[in-house]
Amino acid sequence: MIRIVEAGQALELLRKRNRDESRDLAERVAGIVEAVRTGGDAALCRISRELDGFSLAVEKIRVSEEEMNQARSEVDPDFLRAVRKAVENIRAYHEKQVVHSWFDCSREGVVLGQLVRPLQRVGIYVPGGKASYPSSVLMNAIPAKVAGVEEIAMVTPPGRDGRVDRNTLAAAAEAGVTEIYRIGGAQAVAALAYGTETVRPVDKITGPGNRYVTMAKRLVFGVVDIDMLAGPSEILVVADSTANPSYVAADLLSQAEHDETAAAVLVTPDRELARSVRAELERQLKLLERSDIASAALAGYGAIVIAGSVKEAVDLANRFAPEHLELMVKDPFAWLGRVKTAGAVFLGPYSPEPVGDYLAGPNHVLPTGGTARFFSPLGVDQFIRRTSVVYYSLDALHREAPDIIKIASVEGLGAHGRSVEIRLTRNAEVNIKAGYDKGDEISTGRFDIIQEGLSGFGRNPGPDRPDLKPLPRLPGFSERGWVKNPARLPGFESTGGSGEDK
Repeated sequence: MIRIVEAGQALELLRKRNRDESRDLAERVAGIVEAVRTGGDAALCRISRELDGFSLAVEKIRVSEEEMNQARSEVDPDFLRAVRKAVENIRAYHEKQVVHSWFDCSREGVVLGQLVRPLQRVGIYVPGGKASYPSSVLMNAIPAKVAGVEEIAMVTPPGRDGRVDRNTLAAAAEAGVTEIYRIGGAQAVAALAYGTETVRPVDKITGPGNRYVTMAKRLVFGVVDIDMLAGPSEILVVADSTANPSYVAADLLSQAEHDETAAAVLVTPDRELARSVRAELERQLKLLERSDIASAALAGYGAIVIAGSVKEAVDLANRFAPEHLELMVKDPFAWLGRVKTAGAVFLGPYSPEPVGDYLAGPNHVLPTGGTARFFSPLGVDQFIRRTSVVYYSLDALHREAPDIIKIASVEGLGAHGRSVEIRLTRNAEVNIKAGYDKGDEISTGRFDIIQEGLSGFGRNPGPDRPDLKPLPRLPGFSERGWVKNPARLPGFESTGGSGEDK
């Protein structure tokens, strides 16, 4: 059963993880990845038979449109309704993350900017086989669609009968997945990274999986991008005397039932609450179908930590950087400003972690194992590329050339300086066509076309440019909305905020 410990013992327990990154695992996964890279479809079929226990023919690697449509028609209508509601909420949340291309013209004769473009093709990994995770389909595919990704290739292991779970297929259809392959494990990651005769390679791979999948993602990183290296699920609940012990216990078990290495931790200054939650865990465990898994997780990676105050409890949570953090305390918004490292934060008694898993809208693909210190939840940002834009007129280059040449000379890179100098000589200048490269694009208001086309707001010519009239949108750029003047949260200031023990 879960242990009760003092704050001084907490960090050793909280950091305990079963991260099997042994040389044997790395070598085994590397062998699978190399086999698929060199063997293609034949290797996929052979490895699926040897490791996953099902026979896979080459022509069956890709799931057909007929199979997807049939799954959609066979699922429970109430499930389909719930999925469509989740799609709506997830899309609405992620649309607020959209970023824009921008251009700046604050230096005379210079245009600097950034183009924002979606990745063209991404692969999403959805666990399967014995279990069904349609919610993982939504959380990976919808941000990619919002970002503008055109091709989304999903891989998921089928059951031993070779069939992909119909709920997963239905969710994929609703989320806009463009192609599905019935493969899983390290071999599926390799297929997405390197391509086979059937599976075309992608630009990025997202989605959680077992330790073989995680190791494969580590090995192919650099050939493709990845989202993060996901580990076992985890939850940390900060609770005070106002918390309901049955709620706290239920939320700890919601993550403990994932697998035997999941972490479930309560940090509280209230010893009576600690004892009550422990009793509730024993009672509720008896009601779970996956009680054996949850019991093992609580015994191995669970803890109830006694802190000196709510402030100390939140500070401990920051050092742990949990995947899921629940603030089940009086006035949780007052403490939100103190949270520095967490994948997702759930506030108050009626915001249990599962609402974030399925329906609320924020992404449930979150950093684990303390990586919330530097990783963020999966979102639109992970499916875009940024490209820098630089334009100089001849006058601007003349003005800034001495500084450029000086830095180049200090670094001993003469050709760098020469590439600037050659444009400043009389011989080079006589070859320039009249009106070309002199900054005319700026002086005639060309920049205003760019700026208006990207911002979505009409430009204000100002008293110094009364001649400027509304100009057409810049081709190839779309106008996207943005949030203006977001409402402040009580107790949460831009400087970080703080909660205080009452």
